[in-house]
Parts: sequence; C-alpha cells; structure tokens
Amino acid sequence: MTRIDRIRQMERYLDVSVHAFKKLDDALSEYEAALPSYLKLTEYYGSAQWMKDYKADEAGKLPQTLKRGVLSEDAVYDLLADTRSILVRMLKVVTALS
Repeated sequence: MTRIDRIRQMERYLDVSVHAFKKLDDALSEYEAALPSYLKLTEYYGSAQWMKDYKADEAGKLPQTLKRGVLSEDAVYDLLADTRSILVRMLKVVTALS
C-alpha cells in the first residue's frame, strides 16, 4: 500500500468514526434525558398501584380509547430486558476500548 493510499484509507476510518461517535453522543444525550422517566416507569411496574390499575383495566373500568400499553405485562418487561441487553453490550464495547 502506498503512503497516499494509506492516508486515504485512514481518512475514511476517521470519517466513519467521527460520524458514528457523533450519533452515539446524540443517542446517549437522549437516553440520559429519558432516564428519569424510565426510572419512574420501573418503579411503577409491578407496584401495588400498577396491580390496581391492571385489575381496573381487566374489569373494563378504563376507557377503551385510553392508551394503556404500560398495563400489558409484555411492553414494560420487554423494555427492561432490552435495556439490560443494551447495557451489557455497552459494557463490552467500553471494555474493548480500555
């Protein structure tokens, strides 16, 4: 490989890396902003209040037009599982960079 080819290749690596890290930084900022909501959701999920709301839904006491995915057992559980998977992945990436 010639010097010129090597420099061109490294420039491509730089461009790809800068773009990816910018997107990661933006996504991390969005995640940090959402974290308080996520923590409130996890506190609610499985609580006594959640169970009361769930039973009210099962009894037909909530309006049919009310968005209530939070009362499904799968939506929040899947979010929790996805979060754990992403956090493990992030740890692997950070470890690889160390």
